[in-house]
Amino acid sequence: MTTRKPSARSVLIIGSEAVPFAKTGGLADVLGALPLALARLGWSVTVALPRYRGITGGQPVDRFPVSVGAYTSDVGFYESPLAERVRALLIDCPGLFDRDQLYGVEGIDYPDNALRFALLVRAALEWAGRAERGPSIVHAHDWQAGLAPVYLRTRYASHPVLGGTPSVFTIHNLAYQGLFGADWLSHLDLPPDLLTIDRLEYWGRISLLKGGINDADLVTTVSPQYAREAQTKEFGFGFDGILQRRASDFVGILNGIDTDEWDPARDRFLPVPFNVEDVSGKPASKRALLSRYDLPIDEQAMQRPLIGMISRMVDQKGFDLIASIAEALAAFDASWVVLGTGEPRYQDLWTRLAGRHPDRIGARIGFDEGLAHLIEAGADLFLMPSRFEPCGLNQMYSLRYGTVPVVHGVGGLLDTVRDYSPRDARSTGFVFRDYVPAALTGALTRALTVFQDKPRWGTLQAAGMRQDNSWDRSAREYVRIYERALRARRAKD
Repeated sequence: MTTRKPSARSVLIIGSEAVPFAKTGGLADVLGALPLALARLGWSVTVALPRYRGITGGQPVDRFPVSVGAYTSDVGFYESPLAERVRALLIDCPGLFDRDQLYGVEGIDYPDNALRFALLVRAALEWAGRAERGPSIVHAHDWQAGLAPVYLRTRYASHPVLGGTPSVFTIHNLAYQGLFGADWLSHLDLPPDLLTIDRLEYWGRISLLKGGINDADLVTTVSPQYAREAQTKEFGFGFDGILQRRASDFVGILNGIDTDEWDPARDRFLPVPFNVEDVSGKPASKRALLSRYDLPIDEQAMQRPLIGMISRMVDQKGFDLIASIAEALAAFDASWVVLGTGEPRYQDLWTRLAGRHPDRIGARIGFDEGLAHLIEAGADLFLMPSRFEPCGLNQMYSLRYGTVPVVHGVGGLLDTVRDYSPRDARSTGFVFRDYVPAALTGALTRALTVFQDKPRWGTLQAAGMRQDNSWDRSAREYVRIYERALRARRAKD
């Protein structure tokens, strides 16, 4: 029996990165946008993350020693208000977080990452435990916060403030599993009986991701389809059995997009605004985009379909599949613009193609935020042939901008793009199911054929532009999960 008195509708979110403070990937976007949407639904939100090198925001609000195993540091706590009812809690421990990069250098993880992110979790929980009332829910994200559910069920189980606090754990990428030697258990203040198959043990090591999955009250991932795929050998990265055991408590919630930042009606990077009611401004973006890539902008070029890509150039994003049909790309009656970085072989592939077909293919190696917006607005089609895609954002940006996606039918791509059928007015794009060259070329051929039928194409565009992929939709789903976890804990009490 605990004496916990939770704050009404409050959540402590713990993660390793969040916009606008630190970002290496989509996790930061989620932790930057989801709290704001939760606040609009009446929740109070605290986002706890490390105060890495270069982060200068926030006002100091507390300082006290935090220990993990034999490691003790005097930790500073900085608060930065983000919106009404939303604040960031920046955890300052220079010995662990004042480093060149967030997770490692030159592709090699820091060897003490287990300690670094255990301290993040412990510091966040210790800070929350000092309040008169604790959070209603602790929401942990990816392996870096995987120990939050574990600590809540062990070290804080009888805590006067945190005891009984339910936790939700969200998987953003199953490929990163937080694997460390079994001897780390004692260094993280965890008892040896957690080295079992139903807790943290994973092939003789410990997995912080597995700990979060097994000990959280509920587990989520970033799309319904990916939740199903993650329970299969093909996409589960060895965690399929672990997730199958938690199937009744495992839910896919599609990520949202920032509909203020990505809005063709008021996008600062576009020459002419447009919206679903009036798309007459979209060709101006196409002309500007062709010009940026030094491609022809005559009437014939403007009438020709323009296919865009913005992506990391790696196998996971389907570049092995693209490479297999590279020579056929220029044979399509279309122009191409590509933006991204990745493996040198794929960068070189697109650079060579652009050199051989300067009137049809443009490639930019790197990233440019303004150009990314212009591609989403100016292209007619957007290609995402990912081998796997837990959620994906660019297909949702494309839909909002009337740029019809062509995607591989996996994960969030399948959840957001409805395959074209002439009898289905809700169609929003083109989906291919088999990860083979013929399926990709078939989908492109279908799309380019329908492009010639302007009324049908306009119907496709309008259906996509009206689709709700906002964070408000996603936040409503998370609130349902929070309330479910709270009901389950109350039932146990």
